[in-house]
Amino acid sequence: MKKILNSCRYLAIILICLLCLTPFLILLILSLNTPQRNFYEGHMLIPDFYFANFAMGWEKSNIGRAMVNSGIITLEAVLLIVLLGSMAGFAIARFPIKMNKGIFSVLLCCMMVPGIINTVPLYTLMIKINAVNTLWGMACVCATTALPQAVFVFTGFIKALPKEVEEAAVIDGCSWTRVFWNIDFPLLKPSISAVVILNAFGIWNNYSQAVFFLQDSRKHNVPQALSVYFQQFAGAKWNLMAATAVIAVIPVVAAFLLFQKNLMHGLTDGALKG
Repeated sequence: MKKILNSCRYLAIILICLLCLTPFLILLILSLNTPQRNFYEGHMLIPDFYFANFAMGWEKSNIGRAMVNSGIITLEAVLLIVLLGSMAGFAIARFPIKMNKGIFSVLLCCMMVPGIINTVPLYTLMIKINAVNTLWGMACVCATTALPQAVFVFTGFIKALPKEVEEAAVIDGCSWTRVFWNIDFPLLKPSISAVVILNAFGIWNNYSQAVFFLQDSRKHNVPQALSVYFQQFAGAKWNLMAATAVIAVIPVVAAFLLFQKNLMHGLTDGALKG
């Protein structure tokens, strides 16, 4: 009976994986077909291996510049999230006064609000500080949206850390600032990995807010560049559209495969503690 149950579980896992991978497989096959071929012609699962699509897609879509823009935005936003989120989590976890508890409650409520709802007030603020059509402004918007979740994760992880080492350092004359940077921050690697990976993918693929804050074509991120290319240039050339989409997906897939172990450790050792 157990063997049958295990076989059913493995079969279900395989089917789920196939369902998830099928769109990517179709995308890859389309990207390797010649311009004259339709997807339903010939053997659907055997492409023509026409690699010139990638060179043409790269040249016509300006995806290279968009990837650089997305990389800058993601890097700046992730740095803000980690620095501000970890410091806020330390203050809330180690100084549980009424004000800090109130701030933590407000942040938890912010986690329930979709980020797109704040677009209008954020846009008004961005205009006043001349941050529209700037990469640093978009990075601040992404960091602001992700900070509540980051503070929640860091607070739970720091609460699970033993206080004895910190108290001993304070007795020896160490300030709370040095306690955080020299003792606690190095121990936050699992939770930092989880926060970085979970938020970096969302920031890289952010389209709904980028449409408002990055209207200049020179500042477009990857989703915007793909959208403009699909609408204005590619037309019905499915091979070029698919090849450009594959190029845009490669960095995300490579980053996930590289850091997936850190993600699992961060979720189990960091975010779920406390």
